[in-house]
Order: sequence, then structure tokens, then C-alpha cells
Amino acid sequence: MTIVLTRSDVAEVIDMTDVIEVVEQAHLALASGDAIQPERAAFELKGSDVLYVPMVAGIGSMEVGGVKLMTDTPSNRARGLPAQQSAILLADGTTGAPKALIDGGIVTRFRTAAASAVATRHLANPSGGCLGLIGAGGQARAHLEAIRLVRPVDRVLVWTRSSATAAGFVEHARQTGVHVEVADSVEDVVSQADILCTLTPSREPLVSGAWFRPGLHVNAVGAPPRVDHREIDSEGIRRSLVVVDRVDVARQESGDVMIPFANGDIGYDHFDLELGEVASGSRPGRSSPDQITLYNSVGLAIQDMATARMVVEKALLKGLGRTIDLGS
Repeated sequence: MTIVLTRSDVAEVIDMTDVIEVVEQAHLALASGDAIQPERAAFELKGSDVLYVPMVAGIGSMEVGGVKLMTDTPSNRARGLPAQQSAILLADGTTGAPKALIDGGIVTRFRTAAASAVATRHLANPSGGCLGLIGAGGQARAHLEAIRLVRPVDRVLVWTRSSATAAGFVEHARQTGVHVEVADSVEDVVSQADILCTLTPSREPLVSGAWFRPGLHVNAVGAPPRVDHREIDSEGIRRSLVVVDRVDVARQESGDVMIPFANGDIGYDHFDLELGEVASGSRPGRSSPDQITLYNSVGLAIQDMATARMVVEKALLKGLGRTIDLGS
């Protein structure tokens, strides 16, 4: 039997603190060889802007394996639909039977912010300080929650193109007891931030490395998995200690690192350090309080599988979801 969990089912049980912990465990499993993360095989069909991204992974110690099908469709914004949509299928670790089918939207939002929180925990200066957000959508809300769980934040600055989106974010933050200042420019946010999260689907870089101040930690998150999109310019990448979620994925799909590589600004050795290696202590991360660190997030299926497994366990305990027999 297969349990089907809708977006509302997932929302009822998911918790950011728990997601941060399981996402860190997933990266540690990847670093130790306990997790398998095959290369992705993204594709587009002729005449369509839909990018299909099947994401497969398994984690032995969690007894979980499965696939997430994510699509990235830029033209959906004109339709009033999310550009990225996804569903996750988990298999039973003993029988291989389909165990759960889950809406991937909230899982993706939470695990993405959780991965940034793991990176911030291991790379940002411990004093925290000013959190800067470029973008004010769903990921900004998730990152505000996640970063505050791992670092003390005494000030929040946000920039977005839309005044309505900014107002909605400010009100959301106010309801959670957080005061947010809306900045006039991207530079205003970057130049004052101690921790910076870039959360926009930008094709051209919005953020200049010339604005980075000593000790900054950056979570570069928003660019879609397309090598011609980036949020950070080449100077920002060059000035930073870059940590990626997975080297082979970054080389295939991250414009933030591959555009400066193609232009000869950096070599492969500039982004050969993975988050799981830093979290496990097998390779060093930040080396000084003044060093600039940057986590380049593309997103991994191990994050989805670990989070989805936890969501299914909680949903079963609460009697949520609908059980169906796919073989009937």
C-alpha cells in the first residue's frame, strides 16, 4: 500500500528544526559513502521551456530511497503558476514497493532553507548579526526561520523588486516577532550583511563581490539549475571560499560557479569542497573571522529523501494522508 500526502498534509507535520537535523545527517551520509546520489539527467523537450529534472538518491542508514521529479518552467510566472513544481516517490527499504507519494513543494522549500542553515552553522561567524535577504518570496520566509535557528540575528534587511512582495514579507515577519527593514538597493543589503541569502531566479548577477565585507557568509540559493543563470558575479565567487552541495551537480547545473569557470576566472579547485565534508570535519571550512565564505546551493535528492522520510513517519503517526493500492 502507498500513502499519498498532499501539500496540506505535509504542512501539518513538517518542522524546520527537525528538517535542519535530517538534512545535515543526509550530507554527512553522503560524505561518508552511506548515501548514493547518482548524476542527474535533466532534459527539455523541443518547443517547450519545461526543464525536467529527475532526482534520485538513497541513504542506507535511513533505509530510504526514491526519486523526486522536479520541473522548472519559467513561462509559468506569466500563468500565475510556480516556476518549480515537484513530487516525491519513496520506495520501501525492504520490499522496494512504492511507499509514499508526496507533494514536493513544501519539502523542497524547507530542505533548501535547512541546507542553508547547515552551511551557516558550519561556515558563518558565530556572532551572527545582520541577516540580508535578496528576494522576499517563500524561500525568504523559510530562510528567515532557518537561519535564526542556527545563528543569533539582531537585524534583518530585505530587498525585492516588488513592493507588494516586500510588504507581505514584512507583515509575515512581524507576526513571528521579527522586525524587517526594506532596503533601497541590493548593494545596501549586501554591504551591511553578516549573513546573506540570495533567493532570486536571476539570469544575470544581482550581487557584486565588490560589495562583500570581511567575514561575510553567503548562501547562494535562488538561481535555477541552469548553467546560464547566476545571482553572484565572478568577483564574488573568486573572493570566497566556495562550498557546494555536490561537486558533480555544481559542474552540471550551477551558473554561479560554471560561468566564472568558463571565463577563466576560477579553476575546478575553487569549488571542490562539499558541505558534508565541512560538516563532518574531514576538510576545513572557514579559516579566519575575516574570510568570506559562500555556500552554492543547487539542491540534492538526498535532502528530499531524508526530509520526505521524516514527513511520512510523522504523517502516519497522526493518521494523515490517503492510502491506495497502486497494484489494484
